[in-house]
Amino acid sequence: MTLISTWGEVLQRHFAIIGHDAPGTGELFLNNLAGGSGRVDVLARAVNTALFISHGIRTDSTITIHLMGGEIPRRVKFDGKILRGVHPDERSISGHIRSIMKNPVPPIGIWQEASVGVLHSGGDVEETLIEWDREGVIAHILDTEGEELESEGSSSMGFVLSDHLPFTDEESVVLKGYQKVSLGSAWLQGHVCIAIVHHILDD
Repeated sequence: MTLISTWGEVLQRHFAIIGHDAPGTGELFLNNLAGGSGRVDVLARAVNTALFISHGIRTDSTITIHLMGGEIPRRVKFDGKILRGVHPDERSISGHIRSIMKNPVPPIGIWQEASVGVLHSGGDVEETLIEWDREGVIAHILDTEGEELESEGSSSMGFVLSDHLPFTDEESVVLKGYQKVSLGSAWLQGHVCIAIVHHILDD
């Protein structure tokens, strides 16, 4: 079932995950995603869970991964509404990321299309939050100490989460003004958190 907001619109979900060690440029080793590639495997699983269902793609969802492990931060956005040519497995998703890493990082705020439904830009999570605010996306931070997640009278909800590492002090400052929501007392893996968010909002 697809959740309808109080305004009669389909509830859009936007996810942002920070990859602290994942490089924005250079080489990505598809045979060693968990070891020598800055834990891009974590990001790829998040993309898979955010967008793919058993027989299709969630057209109501986007996910932006933040590659923060290099000299220049890069964001890669997967838009389920128009996504084509990406298969629901870590290697395929990571292959798209690897292709993007070979290109120069676009200026902050300028999104360049790499393939249908896959775009990239410079910037970090702060820039993503600024864009969400401009687009009317209500941002939430996933945190065990937050409040219980509930749907709101908004047609667009955003969720920020981290990879295998906690938010840095600098990121915590940026995220401080946003509502924290909890999915339970245990620290869960990112893709599991995304699945739970979908489950709650689909219900």
